[in-house]
This record gives sequence, C-alpha cells and structure tokens, in this order.
Amino acid sequence: MRFLVSLFAPRPLHRSFALLDHNGHCQAFKQCSLQPMGDGWVEIEEIRLNWLHQPLPASARVSQHQPRARAQQLLTT
Repeated sequence: MRFLVSLFAPRPLHRSFALLDHNGHCQAFKQCSLQPMGDGWVEIEEIRLNWLHQPLPASARVSQHQPRARAQQLLTT
C-alpha cells in the first residue's frame, strides 16, 4: 500500500546550486530542495563538472524573479 501512495505523492523538486569562492570560481555543487546555508551558494540551471575550479558562466545562473517588486511597480504606475 505504501508503494501505491508513493507513486502518486508529489516529489520534492531538486534545485542545483554552486558554491563560489571570493573570485567567483566554482568550488562545489549541490542538489537540494532548499538553498544551502552559508555564503557563496548561487542557484544554477544545471551542473556541469567542467565548471569546477573555473569561473562560473553568467548564463549558468538562474534569474531571480522579484514578484513583490513587480507588484509594487504596478501599484505605483
């Protein structure tokens, strides 16, 4: 029975993160549902091992949406 329930239960979405050093070089990767604790973690579209110890391409980062700022813009116009 537990197996049947697990088939229909929503699965947690895993997001990809990269740990950047102070120079912007990628030091580690992590996949989890919440952003990791600590400084230097940025959300990325996908994990590519050839980015390790290299500068992270700007196109790799997930664009951060700001719904609250957008709502405030609509209210002020």
